[in-house]
Amino acid sequence: MIRRIFFFLLVLGVSVFLFKDTILKWVSYAPSVSEIKIEKIQEAVKELSEQVQELKKEVIAPPPLRIQTQSSSSALLTRAGVIKSTNAERVNAGLSALSENAELNSAASLKLQDMFAGQYFAHVSPQGFGADDFAQRAHYEFVVIGENLAQGNFENDRALVAAWMGSPGHRANILNGRYTEIGVAVKKGSFEGHTTWLAVQMFGLPRAACPSPDAALKAQIDANENELQARSQALDQKRAELEAMQSKWGEEYERAVAEYNAMVEAYNNLLAQTKQMIGQYNAQVEATNRCVAG
Repeated sequence: MIRRIFFFLLVLGVSVFLFKDTILKWVSYAPSVSEIKIEKIQEAVKELSEQVQELKKEVIAPPPLRIQTQSSSSALLTRAGVIKSTNAERVNAGLSALSENAELNSAASLKLQDMFAGQYFAHVSPQGFGADDFAQRAHYEFVVIGENLAQGNFENDRALVAAWMGSPGHRANILNGRYTEIGVAVKKGSFEGHTTWLAVQMFGLPRAACPSPDAALKAQIDANENELQARSQALDQKRAELEAMQSKWGEEYERAVAEYNAMVEAYNNLLAQTKQMIGQYNAQVEATNRCVAG
């Protein structure tokens, strides 16, 4: 009798042990939800770390130059001669020659005509228009613009440029290394009751000289951010559905977990791509800002 009881207890103990091992294996079969590795778009994709600086158009305009001793009013000044003499001074100083620009020529001509019409000799007209306004009328987009003015009967083009070079402010304009383009207007006419020449010299660094951030890249970043927002909401909803499921095992739960984990992976891949694109765009913005700041 004792042997039978012992044998029964032995069989029962082995059965419980085996059954317990089966339960553990069965429970561990349930798939686990991936750790939430997604970074919420509000936290991960910040506003672009750099923004394009507002283009502050710089105007350099030393006081207008009037000569005291005048030569014969029959002297002839020319646009080409003034530009040639100006570039000669730059080259002698180790600078690059300036390129003649049609829009700057037009802006200088508009300024010249306005001074004769308004009988004023200043960088800003009585109506408040300056070099930047005349450049805008001539459709010249710039980062920096300079203006030299002169009035008098100069012997020739070289004499006019030499007079500017003898004035510290005008000399600095002629030898400014930031400029790449030039426009000139010269004209003889009636001014303040006598016949005289007026000369306008405009220098410029065009807006096109500074690189612009890739607009298509920025548009793709914006599109990605919108997509990430939508995916983030879908992930929140899917996560809530998983947590609401009563059975955390079986094929249905396993399939739901797999779908969620696939969504997480897709989100993270798009997030990584977007971060890389933001880095590229910010580098472009920094290059633009360096150029604008000079």
